[in-house]
Amino acid sequence: MSVFNQAFDKVFVQGRVTVGLMTPIQGEQGVLADLEVAQQHARLADELGFAALWTRDVPLMIPQGSANETAALDDPFLWLAAMAAVTRNIVLGTGAIVLPLRHPLHVAKAALTLDRISHGRLILGVGSGDRPPEFARFGVDLETRDVTFREHWHVVRAVLAPSSDPASAGSAGAEDYRVLPAPQARIPMIAVGSARQSLQWIAEHADGWASYHREEARQKGRIELWQMAQQQRSPGLSKPFIQSVQLDLLDDPDAPAEPIELGLRTGRHALAAYLERMHELGVAHVLFNLTRSGRPVDDILRELGQHILPQR
Repeated sequence: MSVFNQAFDKVFVQGRVTVGLMTPIQGEQGVLADLEVAQQHARLADELGFAALWTRDVPLMIPQGSANETAALDDPFLWLAAMAAVTRNIVLGTGAIVLPLRHPLHVAKAALTLDRISHGRLILGVGSGDRPPEFARFGVDLETRDVTFREHWHVVRAVLAPSSDPASAGSAGAEDYRVLPAPQARIPMIAVGSARQSLQWIAEHADGWASYHREEARQKGRIELWQMAQQQRSPGLSKPFIQSVQLDLLDDPDAPAEPIELGLRTGRHALAAYLERMHELGVAHVLFNLTRSGRPVDDILRELGQHILPQR
């Protein structure tokens, strides 16, 4: 019997690669997503059988990326709560909470609440953050965020652990920090990106590791390093590798795949072949961040749901 909530077993299925989506689906930069539209997309994704909906944590509207664009995103916990309200089965994941910029007890309470109201559908992904202006505005030392990440991680982990879990009796002193009753099952915590930690630390402490799309030979090397780290720090356990992919799904199902920044522009047949190769490399879950294109989002979701998900 799994020690985790139902989210873990829904997303990480032995012998399969599951597929998730980033929410909200990309819109105009600097403009908040339409909640009703996003909820319609969430309902459709739930009905089609996507494994998970993920959302980012962008604390401040600061230009970022090669295009120097500004993201405007609602609070991730509140956003996922709105998605939980209109769905029944799809898992809700944070990708990722910027842990050094948030008090760990606030993170823990928000996670416990979201897991409870979604009936065990939360996966908590956390990262260390990488935008210096955010750290300056929050008054947090950028250079020691690796240490802050670990300190906050251990507090959150202890508070989220069921009372029967050894983690609840760890050095963080969970009983001293209890913000809500302990959950019945463990809420999975995954590290997103390196979080400025060694792979060995992540393999020992996290329930999985999420990283971004890379050229396939390079990704194969990263996954092999991840598997080696698990053998060193978590022998006997097989923890999942999660990969994000920017996806521009073309109308032509036979269009070959070509690289774009952090992802692919492709037809569905080449996409299916790509996912099969990722499965062979050891990827457990792929989350698609749909790019802005001329295609209606509902059409893209239905094409993925009808032609890609059944093959997984």
